[in-house]
Amino acid sequence: MSADQSGRLRGEEEGDKSKREFLKIAAAISGALALAGIASVMKSVVVPAVPTSSGTPTEFPRVKVSSVSELSTGVAVIFDYPLTNEPNLLVKLGQKAEGGVGPDGDIVAFSQICQHLGCIWGFVAQGKSPTVNPSFVAPSPVGYCPCHGSVYDLLEAGKVIGGPAPRPAPQVQLETDSSGDIYAVGMGPPTIFGHDTGSTDVSDDLQGGTLVTST
Repeated sequence: MSADQSGRLRGEEEGDKSKREFLKIAAAISGALALAGIASVMKSVVVPAVPTSSGTPTEFPRVKVSSVSELSTGVAVIFDYPLTNEPNLLVKLGQKAEGGVGPDGDIVAFSQICQHLGCIWGFVAQGKSPTVNPSFVAPSPVGYCPCHGSVYDLLEAGKVIGGPAPRPAPQVQLETDSSGDIYAVGMGPPTIFGHDTGSTDVSDDLQGGTLVTST
């Protein structure tokens, strides 16, 4: 074998070795990033929210959300409750619903935070389809999560009727007064996603943020 051939072979071997080392490093980095991503998801699922510095409240606030006269059937109103970083959806369904208020018992509200992985779901009227999934036709007024397709029946207290969500959407407890104003006065079970510490105390839903005092 000539000196030139021998040199070329050594160069190819060193190049292959460098490639193998690069691939090993790349694989290690990818694995580390993947584990970091998993850890981030798990943290959002299992780590309870941190109580506020002033201590966790023990009672839900009573907050005006809307009024009967301001609502149109099938048009959702978004509001934060019981904490300022927690969206809820209030809607007049046009059909009597479990836990509904108003003259027709058809006004309901639920936490919009999906019980699967904490995405935000949206309202889909009966017979309509969400823009993210035109093949799905709502069998009743529902909440539809665009992340993984969880479906909540808003006529039946947020019951899960499709997708991977393990629990119903927590229903906001509503009251109306003689003038037709609608107030949020509490949250029904289960706890809002990310708040479950294993306790049945209402303070589970009142930790980790600023309490809503007005809308």
